[in-house]
Amino acid sequence: MERPQLIAEIFRKKTFLCVGLDTEISKIPPLLHSESDPVFAFNKAIIDATRDLCVAYKPNLAFYEALGPAGWQSLQKTIQYIGNEHFIIADAKRGDIGNTSRMYAEAFFNQMGCDAVTVAPYMGEDSVSPFLGFPGKWAIVLALTSNAGSSDFQRDWLEDSREAMWEKVLRRTQDWGTPDNLMFVVGATHPEAFARVRDIAPDHFLLVPGVGAQGGDVASICQYGLTKDCGLLINASRSILYASNGADFAEKAREEARKLQAEMERALGD
Repeated sequence: MERPQLIAEIFRKKTFLCVGLDTEISKIPPLLHSESDPVFAFNKAIIDATRDLCVAYKPNLAFYEALGPAGWQSLQKTIQYIGNEHFIIADAKRGDIGNTSRMYAEAFFNQMGCDAVTVAPYMGEDSVSPFLGFPGKWAIVLALTSNAGSSDFQRDWLEDSREAMWEKVLRRTQDWGTPDNLMFVVGATHPEAFARVRDIAPDHFLLVPGVGAQGGDVASICQYGLTKDCGLLINASRSILYASNGADFAEKAREEARKLQAEMERALGD
């Protein structure tokens, strides 16, 4: 999906919600366990319940890989069911040497039909650039993540550049791509950092995990993160997926997604 189409969908639907499909088979409603593919049955119901309230879906590959070949089949069916009208992010956190990254890029973009892949930049430009050579496709580089362990390295102060490591990642990787094919992950659990993020990367889209179960909130992100093109994809996973474990799970998921969409509509209207 090209950047203009993504922006147009955001303003048409009045939402910048990304629904994370971190589907854990032990947490889906028991009533689905008799299905031939319980994971896909669950995903299908969630997608049907939220399709008009979001612009993106983000399957976390670990939850599918853990199920072996059957999990990959569930993932492929899920991606096909989402279709072309939503931005599809493979949350794979890849980042290997160049030829390996090229194979990952071909797998996610050409074979699976995803629009974007999350990428770890630790191994440098040659591990990221293969993802940037596909028209209409995106690399989403991990910059300042939402987990507690982000303090171990990402916020370390670098004396040579007089900035935190995550700031150097933002600054350096912008030379590798453009706002048309490069996004950054910035966690909602760091609302104080968004002003600095926009100083360094004013035009790039940000994928923002950590809303909902991890405690981040939409208003604090939008205060400094929102741009004229929106520039945000705010992800929620567990708070939507597991709003209920009963027969009303899809209905409750929709209610949670609707709350977030309403906040986003207000933010876009400001």
